[in-house]
Amino acid sequence: MALRFVGVDPNTPNTGSPTVWVDDADGSLVIQGWKMDEAGMADVAATGPKWETIPDHETVLRLPARMVPILKDAIGDS
Repeated sequence: MALRFVGVDPNTPNTGSPTVWVDDADGSLVIQGWKMDEAGMADVAATGPKWETIPDHETVLRLPARMVPILKDAIGDS
């Protein structure tokens, strides 16, 4: 894996999260974000495909809307 840092939430108080990287080997995004709380996960389950559950090896992250430019930058660079 050859990660390239793209950006961090400009309003984060400790410059550590949320953060976006691109894996230059395959172009995939690597994202650090806030864990969803139980209410948020219930909303995900209620609004997602009924046949799909979140596997134990996956998670759902929350990113602030202000990070959209960082995500666009990451996608444009891949």
